[in-house]
Amino acid sequence: MKCTTAIFATLSIVAIYSCSNNADEKQLTATAETAKGTYAYDRKFLKDHNKQIVELQNEEGNARVLLSPDYQGRVITSTAAGDTGTSFGWINYGLISSSETKKQFNPVGGEERFWLGPEGGQYSVYFKKGDSFNIAHWQVPPAIDTIPFHLASSSKNEAVFTTLASLTNYSGTVFSIAVERKIALLDKQAVEQKLNMPLPASVKWIGFSTTNRVTNTGNTDWKKQKGLLSIWLLSMMTPSPETTVIIPFSPGKDARKYITDNYFGTIPPERLQVKDSVLYFTCDGKYRSKIGLSPMIAKPIAASYDFKNNVLTVLFLHVDKAGRYVNSKWEMQKEPYKGDVVNSYNDGPLADGTQMGPFYEIESSSPSSELKKGEIQEYQQSMCHFQGDYNTLKGMVKQLLSVDLDTIKH
Repeated sequence: MKCTTAIFATLSIVAIYSCSNNADEKQLTATAETAKGTYAYDRKFLKDHNKQIVELQNEEGNARVLLSPDYQGRVITSTAAGDTGTSFGWINYGLISSSETKKQFNPVGGEERFWLGPEGGQYSVYFKKGDSFNIAHWQVPPAIDTIPFHLASSSKNEAVFTTLASLTNYSGTVFSIAVERKIALLDKQAVEQKLNMPLPASVKWIGFSTTNRVTNTGNTDWKKQKGLLSIWLLSMMTPSPETTVIIPFSPGKDARKYITDNYFGTIPPERLQVKDSVLYFTCDGKYRSKIGLSPMIAKPIAASYDFKNNVLTVLFLHVDKAGRYVNSKWEMQKEPYKGDVVNSYNDGPLADGTQMGPFYEIESSSPSSELKKGEIQEYQQSMCHFQGDYNTLKGMVKQLLSVDLDTIKH
């Protein structure tokens, strides 16, 4: 992979408006543009507050994705129904419009962003040596928070972003890296292949994949005794009292011990229900909590269902049961490479009453690798959103996740 010369390209985003003289049609267009919660609203907002945005769309123009070089090549939002469709990503309008840069972390939003693990422990890249593992000392590295990525190339249905960075972990190990991130729209055939079922004609859908590569550009090989990195992808979405994260897992008598539920304290039982082979996690943005599943029991899929808007979100990830997954718990660790492959986070008030969001996240991570000088690690995940009538989506959930939505309906 070559990241030395970035080719800057500007993708022109052309909005097509009706030329009809019909007053009702003009009013409808204006309403679609300005209605908060629609894709058109978010595109206009981002164009007003970003130096550049990139838009991907399918041939029909209904499946669209907004990307931002300013915000590390993240997927800001997407829609399954064009300008008037629901905007699926959570966006922090207040922070973005203020032009403020926060010291520790800038939660601008975005339904998929590139991060690196581990977050906690002796190999953390979010805490300095000697600092306590608490929110006051937590610091997101600028390379994945405030420094823009370069737009290397773009077309109608994919874009590539690159950056160079240097990070130092809690133990003092320095990582010099090159990052390449490609976002590509999925066509109907690809989505149906992932679902292993045909898409119902009445369901609106959008799917995209991200392929993320990290190259060791330093002069030394990476060794597990000094800490390793993982590729960590996080999806910020809008919470509601009627949103539930659904994560199936492989059943077994010891399965429960491979589920971490105490990242930020004990989660009340009404917020986390663990069944024999699936868990349900309330994501209303009102109670700060996080869960994680070990690769020992995780399956290559996680989902959420928004009963208010009848939106099914599905994350397709990769699980390597023999992989060395970094441990991100905020503590010194006995087993720093027995971490999670899939996580979900529900935002909520901090101890001082402030709050980053509200938002909720579904996350996945790659295994860590002992990269030699010049070696590359790659990780890919795909995200799809489906919107339609409840009964049709209920059938999809039953076939895909073996879950009856009626049993968890709010």
